Amino acid sequence: MIDHLSGGLARVFDLAWLLVAAWFCYYWRFSSWLMPVAFQTAALLGALLALMSYSMFKVYESWRGRKKIHLFGLIVSAHLSAFAVLMGFLVFSQHSIYFSRLWLAGWICLSLIGVIGFRIFVYELLDRLREKGINHKRLILIGDHDSSQNVIKALQSKPWLGLEVIKVFLTGSQNTLDIQKDRPQDSEQLQTQVYHFGRSSIEADIKTHGATEVWISLPLREEGLVRKVLYDLRHSTVNIRYFPSFDDLRLLNHSSKVVAGMPVFDLSCSPLDGINRVIKHFEDRLLGTLIFLLVSPLMLFIAVGVKLSSPGPVLFKQYRQGIDGQRINIYKFRSMRLHAEDEGHVTQASKGDNRITPFGQFLRRTSLDELPQFFNVIQGKMSIVGPRPHALEHNEYYKEEIDYYLKRHKVKPGITGWAQINGFRGQTDTLEKMRKRIEYDLFYIENWSLLFDLKIIVLTCFKGFIHKNAY
Repeated sequence: MIDHLSGGLARVFDLAWLLVAAWFCYYWRFSSWLMPVAFQTAALLGALLALMSYSMFKVYESWRGRKKIHLFGLIVSAHLSAFAVLMGFLVFSQHSIYFSRLWLAGWICLSLIGVIGFRIFVYELLDRLREKGINHKRLILIGDHDSSQNVIKALQSKPWLGLEVIKVFLTGSQNTLDIQKDRPQDSEQLQTQVYHFGRSSIEADIKTHGATEVWISLPLREEGLVRKVLYDLRHSTVNIRYFPSFDDLRLLNHSSKVVAGMPVFDLSCSPLDGINRVIKHFEDRLLGTLIFLLVSPLMLFIAVGVKLSSPGPVLFKQYRQGIDGQRINIYKFRSMRLHAEDEGHVTQASKGDNRITPFGQFLRRTSLDELPQFFNVIQGKMSIVGPRPHALEHNEYYKEEIDYYLKRHKVKPGITGWAQINGFRGQTDTLEKMRKRIEYDLFYIENWSLLFDLKIIVLTCFKGFIHKNAY
């Protein structure tokens, strides 16, 4: 009930705040509270367009249990879309010359800050109420033993969600759950509410306990049981949600959508699709070009140092795998003396490696040998942030030793990455070290965002250049 009220309250607040923000910005621009009729009309039109856009972007849906950062991203998109329509209307109707650009810019920014700030306040308040037992949703869970335990543990670890499992129906031979709750009476209550599926009427329990939702958490192979539950609840208006159990699978950026009118589960997809791809592209080209220009004088001095340190070319070029496994030629300042290796074999640099020149040792310790890869970024072959590219021979070896190893190529390789700033860089002399690096790489892909990239770039400045494992 509170969720519905908060949605209605959000609409009222948004409309009121958009109008108030327009008035404040008019006073800020013109030092007068007497807003002309033309400005009042534009303010009302903009507010109504924003509300329509918020609804189209599903901003007013319940976001209980979902990441709020995604909601804020939707609000920004919806907000800018609404004002783009408003400004387009003003331009095509030849009325734009009557309005101050500073007023419009201030209105857009101030109203957006208020809309997001209101939601931060409301969600923080709702979280506190739910932790105290107010505004809970009562759930009935149907699943096998392992998946049911996982669901309940996940909900118990997040009490601010206000999602309470009141009854569990197990589909296997077991009829108890090994769940330790914070309070002994909770654990006892849960034990008395666990039943074997098929021995009780689910629809009757929904009415008896006032359940608002039924969650089904079963492996995909249990399609028959899912059909039976849906048939048993064919007369019920309760919300039914399906949580397929993927415990034995490594999912990457998983989500659900509708394609050609058919429900689709994305199990392993790149996060850099659609607008995310555009954002990442501009991030790399803009920052990559800027950094390349800034470090060009330093690169010139390093090139001279490499040339004087030992005979051979300034740059070391090597084929590695880029996005989707495509071959790319990456550049580094040469840090080793010229040497030959057997075909199909690459020896990782190790501590005390006599192939590394003294100047090359300095470059590797400070990561300055990586600077030419900003040219790879400008080319579009690499990103500033992403999994570090490994030698082709290493990929061939590790893909058979580490599950989902090549999933790291679902994005462009990077100059720096989440694994590197967490200490997993340099020589990987054990399989466990490489496995941990891959875990961090896959975590980055699963959780990519522009803010995450910027965080990694900032952290790289403080602890990503020099590390004890870089040699």
